Amino acid sequence: MPPSVSLTVVGSINLDLVASVDTMPRPGETVSTEEFERVPGGKGANQAVAAARLGAEVRFVGAVGDDDYGELAARGLRAAGVDVSGMQTVAEPTGIALILVDDKGENQIVVVPGANHELEPDRIEVGTPNGLVCQLEIEDDAIRAAAAQTDAFFCLNAAPAREVSEDILGRADLIVANMYELEALGSSSLGTLCAVTLGAEGALLIDDGEEVARAEPPRVDAVDGTAAGDAFTACMVVSLLEGRDREEALRRSCAAGAIAASRLGAQPSLPTGEEIDEILRA
Repeated sequence: MPPSVSLTVVGSINLDLVASVDTMPRPGETVSTEEFERVPGGKGANQAVAAARLGAEVRFVGAVGDDDYGELAARGLRAAGVDVSGMQTVAEPTGIALILVDDKGENQIVVVPGANHELEPDRIEVGTPNGLVCQLEIEDDAIRAAAAQTDAFFCLNAAPAREVSEDILGRADLIVANMYELEALGSSSLGTLCAVTLGAEGALLIDDGEEVARAEPPRVDAVDGTAAGDAFTACMVVSLLEGRDREEALRRSCAAGAIAASRLGAQPSLPTGEEIDEILRA
């Protein structure tokens, strides 16, 4: 049977340069490691791959540079069966993320947006999806252009934390944010459905300022939280569009984030629907 959920993800695509260390360096300190990987990443690309692994039909729109990193960054999307025909090649180099992960699973991330901030609004083609997902690693004009093309369910993942224009917030049917990101948005975001992630404590769902659901993640050994929020966001959108009730959608999304945090790397960590079902049965 064909997928029942179709999504367009308009967002960022990076190549993650990941070094695993025993402990994070202190200011002015140098540490060494032999564990280094180049992994496809970027919040937009991660969420597109995550949704595809959950069974959705996914189109990704983003921008890369005309360089080797762009090809490496797109491999994860193609491997997951994501439609990348709407991806743009621009003059700026492909975005990168410099990531340190310690032996406790904590990370430090520095993103160099590059091509992501050159995504051209006039060239964005959303298509006719059931849902649209955007994040804040691209400029507001690109988000605005994507949202204006469709009446589909619109999820804004408000990450990384920054201010967002009122018209974009008002268009969103669902906002996914952690506490820092929610604070950056201000109180204006509370008039719509908000999924607030709380790390190891799980997440809660707020509708028009009132808590309507809360869930805790299954226990896992966290090794890398890089894409946990992306797994959560994609699962939340797919679950709601599949017609699951809010409590079940939130519970599944927490499980998706937990599984991602238990594995190394961004896109390699993203779970399938079967894996989510299995951990929830345990």
